[in-house]
Amino acid sequence: MPKPTKGPRLGGGPSHERLMLANLAAALYTHKSITTTETKAKRLRPLAERLITFAKRGDLHARRRVLAVIGDKAVVHELFAVIAPQVADREGGYTRITKIGNRKGDNAPMAVIELVLEPVVKKQRATKPAAAAPVAVEPEAEVVEEAAEAPAAEEAPEAPAAEEATEAPAAEETEAAEAK
Repeated sequence: MPKPTKGPRLGGGPSHERLMLANLAAALYTHKSITTTETKAKRLRPLAERLITFAKRGDLHARRRVLAVIGDKAVVHELFAVIAPQVADREGGYTRITKIGNRKGDNAPMAVIELVLEPVVKKQRATKPAAAAPVAVEPEAEVVEEAAEAPAAEEAPEAPAAEEATEAPAAEETEAAEAK
């Protein structure tokens, strides 16, 4: 449920605001995009997304709850039959608000609120193929392999350390020669 707002209402009383937001939501579902003031767009977003969530459920009770807000049966039908299947894979964020500057007459900040109907592209999880393979191997076999690899692993770091020790004085001599 949207959080109740504090302060003055849009356009007067609470009933007028409720009707105005319902009409904005109906226009949004009909035209897929509307231009309004930023304040109205921000107030419309939670209501519009909640109604889309009801439409995704698709049962009779959800349809009646949406009809209680939006009285136009044609708009409700479009919401349930057209819009809800398009956003079925989306887990939220069904609307997008884009600020477009100020209105010419009264300099009110304007915004476009639109439905996000593009299909969701799910991100691939980065899995390590080497990390997945040892999980299938029996744990006792891993312990034996690790014990066999342990002496080899201890010898390997010593050799590079010796090489680094010989390379370090050579690097210092080169830097000293460049400084002179």
